[in-house]
Amino acid sequence: MKVGLLRVGLSLALFTVPLNAMAEEKPELSFPVISDIHVQSWDKQSQHKFAAALRDLNEVSPSSDVLIINGDLTNGMSSDYDKLNELLKSNPHPKNMAMTMGNHEFYQAWFDTNKVWNANTFPNKESEQASIHRFLQLTGEKQVYYDRSIKGYHFIFLGSEQYRQSNETNLEDAYLSQTQLDWLSAKLKEDVDATKPVFVFLHQPLPYTVAGTHFCCTNNRAIVQHEELKKILSDHPQVIFFSGHTHWELKLPNTIVRDKFTMVNSSSVQQPWTDDGHGGEKALGPDESEGLYVEVYKDKLTIKGRDFFRHRFIQETQYSVALGGNDKETERFHNVEQLPVTELFRWLILAGKDWFRGS
Repeated sequence: MKVGLLRVGLSLALFTVPLNAMAEEKPELSFPVISDIHVQSWDKQSQHKFAAALRDLNEVSPSSDVLIINGDLTNGMSSDYDKLNELLKSNPHPKNMAMTMGNHEFYQAWFDTNKVWNANTFPNKESEQASIHRFLQLTGEKQVYYDRSIKGYHFIFLGSEQYRQSNETNLEDAYLSQTQLDWLSAKLKEDVDATKPVFVFLHQPLPYTVAGTHFCCTNNRAIVQHEELKKILSDHPQVIFFSGHTHWELKLPNTIVRDKFTMVNSSSVQQPWTDDGHGGEKALGPDESEGLYVEVYKDKLTIKGRDFFRHRFIQETQYSVALGGNDKETERFHNVEQLPVTELFRWLILAGKDWFRGS
């Protein structure tokens, strides 16, 4: 849609929205999904971006039901976790939080006793269990995979149980034990209502699916047991599988992919990347910072990309996922003509807020 036409349409819409649209449908559940915040004790930019994202999301919805941080929370150091805790205490966010373990949570193994990156002495007396323990101390969980029921919706969190100390060929890929996979399969069988979404989170994505997965990993694997995981998830069309790791920006194609179940990329708070047009990737500008905002209704859920730097929703990254069966495909809904009246009214309010803020 041309910009001029859009402005005219918005002006007219302000006078044609029925009064009953004022009482817009409220979501049954809402939550942000962010990932790859990479908070480090020495890195002021990572700290600033994470704090800014929390403040922005609080303005969008101060009553969100849970905050999801889908991996790469830190660089694995105790001091990084201390800084992350400090930022959480000093910035607004939902009391209910859930996190997954990313590959960077294992990174203390790359630093020697002088806290200098030293690949020659890897793992620098750091065990995988020590890295996992620091993560579990933050989350309060007993293991890296767990589930929760939030307002009657099932949330499942997966996590890598190994790094390179166990097997150097693991690289940066998630390692999911057979015990974890069996647990996941059993948990998904608890959800018999195909009209109700089940939210599954893992830092690493399935290969050759969402944006950046053709490039993100040395062996194009990302998850050691990716074939087993995809087989399990494919039996449950109501699964919405969120991943991070690639950092690829949200407006690109394949932010959301439907293949028997729905897969969603969450970009990065700390540093989004993009396609360089030559088969590779490149970092966006230093101020860029992105994440997702999810709302669940009776017959659909909406997934919207959020630009934390400009304090606005990303027009190219707004999707509606119809609920109720295998034949329901993911559809973009950023095109104003395709919006139902209540969604249009909501869109106008948000656009107006962004405009008055000077974004």
